[in-house]
Amino acid sequence: MEHPILIIGGNSGIGLATVERLGRDNLSMLAAARDTSRLVELGVQTLPFDASKEPDFELPEKLGGLVYFPGTINLKPFHRLSDDDFLSDFQTNCLGAVRVIRKALPALKAGAPSSVVLFSTVAVAQGMPFHASVAAAKAAVEGLGKSLAAELAPHVRVNVIAPSLTDTPLASGLLGSDAKREAAEKRHPLQSIGRPEDVAGLVAFLLSDASKFMTGQVLRPDGGLSNVRTF
Repeated sequence: MEHPILIIGGNSGIGLATVERLGRDNLSMLAAARDTSRLVELGVQTLPFDASKEPDFELPEKLGGLVYFPGTINLKPFHRLSDDDFLSDFQTNCLGAVRVIRKALPALKAGAPSSVVLFSTVAVAQGMPFHASVAAAKAAVEGLGKSLAAELAPHVRVNVIAPSLTDTPLASGLLGSDAKREAAEKRHPLQSIGRPEDVAGLVAFLLSDASKFMTGQVLRPDGGLSNVRTF
């Protein structure tokens, strides 16, 4: 890709795996994150970032793509979810993406054809207990992605990835023992949980010309959880 990719997040999990993958593909990147230490080690240009605030960093005149990684896993019974829980999840997952895309849009248009990749969760398509707040926020991300795909075509493509449970630091509380990990694997038709590298490959695909005929899609690397039943 001729112009740099703006990575939001990227300091751990799927984001870090994506930075490593794009680096192997020799793509130019700049990354905005709260903790930039791992990114600096990889030689990536870094910018400060806070999902709750308007981004104030400077961007190049042209961008080839944007990937927004920040997310939350705030799992509670519905009766214990406060308004602040819902607002916090919406702030990080959806409004943070809105602010960054708004900031980057002139550069994305100038670098067209360009690609935006957002992140949802399998819990939007597959109802799950204790996911009310994060699923509501991520459903908004899917709606945002589809709306922007229509509005920004044909110059900027926008797609969404909705993975199932992936072995990342964010999900460590759900995979903290062998028993938890085994139970999580058994819930998936493919009898495994996702690896960051698997999803990173999908991000790389959506940023590349190999996906140039795709926009407004929600891709589901979820081990078959949302669509397959093995019985």
